[in-house]
Amino acid sequence: MTPARRSLLQGAASLGALSLAPWSTATAQTAQTAARTFSPQPGDWCTFEVTTRVDIPKANGVTRVWLPVPSVNSSWQKSEASSFTSNGITRMRSDGLQGVQFLYAEFAANIEKPYVEITSRVQTQSRAPIAKGQAAAPAEDAATLQYFTRATHLLPTDGIVKTTAQKAIQGASTDLEKVRAIYDWVVANAWREPKVRGCGEGDIKTMLETGNLGGKCADINALFVGLCRSVGIPARDVYGIRLVPSAFGYKELSGNPASLKGAQHCRAEAYVKGQGWMAMDPADVAKVMRLETAEWLKSTDHPVVKPVYNTLFGGWEGNWMAYNTAHDLTLPQSKGDRIGFFMYPTAENDEGRFDSYAPDDFKYQITAKELKAT
Repeated sequence: MTPARRSLLQGAASLGALSLAPWSTATAQTAQTAARTFSPQPGDWCTFEVTTRVDIPKANGVTRVWLPVPSVNSSWQKSEASSFTSNGITRMRSDGLQGVQFLYAEFAANIEKPYVEITSRVQTQSRAPIAKGQAAAPAEDAATLQYFTRATHLLPTDGIVKTTAQKAIQGASTDLEKVRAIYDWVVANAWREPKVRGCGEGDIKTMLETGNLGGKCADINALFVGLCRSVGIPARDVYGIRLVPSAFGYKELSGNPASLKGAQHCRAEAYVKGQGWMAMDPADVAKVMRLETAEWLKSTDHPVVKPVYNTLFGGWEGNWMAYNTAHDLTLPQSKGDRIGFFMYPTAENDEGRFDSYAPDDFKYQITAKELKAT
């Protein structure tokens, strides 16, 4: 594995201390392994206001900031208005190619305590596959489907990626069967690696060449997307952030609305005729297996894992907001390299680009507020 592919946090992730009292241990183990439910269904829309604020402690030359704005409008998300405030030159921008919207702020070297804050309103709902007997999904535009089979810098569709996908789908004939086979292959072969910083990088070629398929959501779901694309199935990563706790009690599938630092999460979609764009999230299956209990659960038949494994093929919970589906994004006015994906606040000054994976050093906060119907 090349050093550039991912940098690791110092030390292993620590587990919460359990009481040594026998009755307490037994109680904890029972709670951890008890059968769960996880069955999100489309229905009522949830409305959220999501606020991101960046404070630059000290300007060093010209400072530039790019904040992702929810840009997805679909059957499961409505991206609505945004408002912002800043003491810099600030405006809403779009990349003009991949439909990415963002707030751009620029601060001159003499600005004291630069800051920028944006609040976006979004509606979300849960997703589930189209059941037998229900109306089929409308067909997607052919050009759109072709676009989402393309290779990108971190998602090549030839070589080891294609040969791996071909082996995974052996015996599958329909697109739905192929997508299922790839989903199962990723769940069986990739794993959640807590030491990876942020959401990972999504360098799937290096993952496959090294045999190190441990990572986080941007790695594992990118692997799913790249394998699908390599055999002609349209697929895409969807970059976003968890907003509130899961309604089904899964702590690893939850967000803390008072502080969403580190709540960024990439999901995936694959296109199947009749179903349309199907929700996918093998990375969250891996997360539940590794982190939901004190024990690393290795079987998808485990009562904690099974409902998540079954549901996240075709469904997901609407406690999450999507920003965009972009890869290989060039940020306008940036002096740095293009970025593989865009779901973190990004900034740079004369010394270079800030570390988006270190919100306490970069000084950004993200919060969410659910707006209840009155």
